[in-house]
Amino acid sequence: MAPEGHDVHDHDLGLAADLPTLLHRRRMLGLIAGAGLVSLVGCGSDGGSSSAAASSTGTASGSASGSASGATSAQTTAGSGGSCAEIPEETAGPYPGDGSNGPNVLAQSGIVRSDIRASFGSASGVAAGVPLTIKLTVLDAASGCAALRGAAVYLWHCNRDGSYSMYSSDIANENYLRGVQETDATGAVTFTSIFPAAYSGRWPHVHFEVYPSLAKAAASAGRLATSQLALPKAACDAVYATDGYAASVRNLAQSSLDTDNVFRDGYTTQVATVTGSVSAGYIAALSVPV
Repeated sequence: MAPEGHDVHDHDLGLAADLPTLLHRRRMLGLIAGAGLVSLVGCGSDGGSSSAAASSTGTASGSASGSASGATSAQTTAGSGGSCAEIPEETAGPYPGDGSNGPNVLAQSGIVRSDIRASFGSASGVAAGVPLTIKLTVLDAASGCAALRGAAVYLWHCNRDGSYSMYSSDIANENYLRGVQETDATGAVTFTSIFPAAYSGRWPHVHFEVYPSLAKAAASAGRLATSQLALPKAACDAVYATDGYAASVRNLAQSSLDTDNVFRDGYTTQVATVTGSVSAGYIAALSVPV
């Protein structure tokens, strides 16, 4: 993906400056749908390409199958009333990029995007690696896991070398592999990314924060949840056997979900359901009750 086509001074205005445009687009889409042209709105979804990839593949691992049943259970209870278990709260780690520890990418115009492989603004780097589509479905735990529409998900992870943009010395001037998406009517967000590395001391994972709205995300305020998604071993083994992931083979062999300092206290609701292949790319899906 090419970087966003804005001038540098436009990006300096921040996410808050983007909100009027985003809200205007949402209202226009609503008018189109009201006119009976719902199919036009559907053309803007990332779901088509992801579904096609999923249809040609199976579950990547046995560990993912347990997560699959958990995710299905949560989604089938949507709208049934009562309550469901919230996603475990986890550390944002030392490289959040949300202003809590140094740089704040949430204040930058251009951060609301689905494809997070390229940097935006004045940066121009593109993260290389095996394609990974990340699908999160945000659910309202207090309402029996009903879909939570209009929430904002900020998602980030390391590159295939185990480095984090904005922090690691080799990519401190980049801001790729970070993005924000607003949940749709089904509570879903989709990010196009690359499969992250396994770096020393950690099981392969993806970080995310959930906010009540895009406006709250822009202000880094009112956070509903901070958690992490774990990737199943079989998918990791397949990806790490490819070029560019050599260090991950060693690091994965020296860790496990049961000993990881984040996941060792319980991870059954955080292991993503993964489908796909190295050649076609992978899809990781997780339900996120908040």
